[in-house]
Amino acid sequence: MTPPNRPFWRSHPSSHSPSHPFCDRAAAGQALGQRLFQQFLRSSPPNSRIFGLPRGGIPVAYEIALALGVPLDAFLVRKLGVPNQPELAMGAIASGGIHYLNSHIMGAFQVSSDALEAVIQQEQQELERRESLYRQSRPAPVIQGQHIIVVDDGIATGASMIVALLALRTQDPRKLTVAVPVAARSSLEKVSAIADDVVCLICPDPFDSVGQWYLDFTQVSDTAVCDLLMHRC
Repeated sequence: MTPPNRPFWRSHPSSHSPSHPFCDRAAAGQALGQRLFQQFLRSSPPNSRIFGLPRGGIPVAYEIALALGVPLDAFLVRKLGVPNQPELAMGAIASGGIHYLNSHIMGAFQVSSDALEAVIQQEQQELERRESLYRQSRPAPVIQGQHIIVVDDGIATGASMIVALLALRTQDPRKLTVAVPVAARSSLEKVSAIADDVVCLICPDPFDSVGQWYLDFTQVSDTAVCDLLMHRC
């Protein structure tokens, strides 16, 4: 078992892994759920809730919620992609108006303030659309005093996870745990500075993208997200 307050990725570094260690997001979630189940002494921590970051984090989070027997919900974040290279995050936004910007990437690609504002407005609209679609008529979950486990399918730049943690911190959770199947080591170091605990199964080096560590990394649809949330709310 991982010692208290000691992130799993620090205790079990991995510099090498098979080319596709995870069949798909569900399989990754099952492996991660088993690790968390062992870490929490085969019982879910009290007052706990799983938050998946849509869309890719929801299938992973669903399996963890099943393993731990705790509620599943979505926490909305949107990556701010570099203009003309939208897959590269220069920051992220989250529900509640929280922004995170990576000044290094913005400087390297000479992103102007006007270009940044255009991306923020576009992603804010999509965030609000998803918030309405995924939550339907359900009230926002209580975060204060809860142990929140934040899940994604992986961490590349860390922008989405960082902004999610910053936004959740403003709502006074009892503890914030990050759980991901795979992550870039440098980004996970940034995340660990904000989270109370980090559980990551592999930190491959070199790291190129999250998708390269999955055999099936098919895009998750809005319909799939809604179906999973409906079954575990």
